[in-house]
Amino acid sequence: MKTIVSTLLVLVLVVLVGIAQRQLSAAPQSSSEAAPQASYRIVGTMSQLMVDIILPTSDDLFYISRNPPSNDREWAAIERSALTLAESGNLLMMSGRARDQGKWIADAQLLVDGGNLAFKAAKAKDLDAILALNDQLVTACVTCHQDYRPNYRRRR
Repeated sequence: MKTIVSTLLVLVLVVLVGIAQRQLSAAPQSSSEAAPQASYRIVGTMSQLMVDIILPTSDDLFYISRNPPSNDREWAAIERSALTLAESGNLLMMSGRARDQGKWIADAQLLVDGGNLAFKAAKAKDLDAILALNDQLVTACVTCHQDYRPNYRRRR
């Protein structure tokens, strides 16, 4: 069941990112030739995106050493998690989610970059490479949280 849900989430993420990229890369047209633009709609809150998509997929990578994949099916699940994590960075950069065009975009790009490397490592079934990316992925998360989550890691 988790595999089906993960697959559906990846498909939704890929479609949303594809739509967003088409909108951003569309060449400007004269007003008389304006074609209807595809629109996207943000469905989940930032908290839902973090808790329901980013956290579980990042945990799959952070804690991979506890239960390393041992067959093609398990490696495919790790691939999906890494792909979902990378594409989640793109979702964070979407208009309506991006808090600014400076640090926010740079922080989200760290997630895309780390997730992309993890995806490539998972496709190669390279456990050591995924383990080596742990610091890079943690840095992506911590950097953004320090920049945008008030009181992150502060004692009360």
